[in-house]
Amino acid sequence: MREDKQLLVITHLSQLLTCITGFGGLIVPLVLWLTQKETVYSMDVQGKRIVNFQLSLIIYSLICIPLILLLGVGILGLIVIGLISIVFPIINAIKTNNGEIPKYPLSLNFIS
Repeated sequence: MREDKQLLVITHLSQLLTCITGFGGLIVPLVLWLTQKETVYSMDVQGKRIVNFQLSLIIYSLICIPLILLLGVGILGLIVIGLISIVFPIINAIKTNNGEIPKYPLSLNFIS
């Protein structure tokens, strides 16, 4: 196994593709994780966390949609989810580059 911080940082930052293109924030990290988890040190653990985080964001967004009808609470929820989906990939890319172990808040554990 080799250590490749740059690939790990790219994997974290690839989540931002959803903000830029509207899709890819789950697909690209998933492909990177599945293809590199055997060869890059720490890719398996961080890849699982990224995929779990992205799946959690999708679930939370789906929950917010019907809540829009309930006094606009869903709109506030979607704004918060949008901010979280931008801020935490950047923070965790920096942590990964510094050799720290990144964690994603509010992430449900789909893949363990």
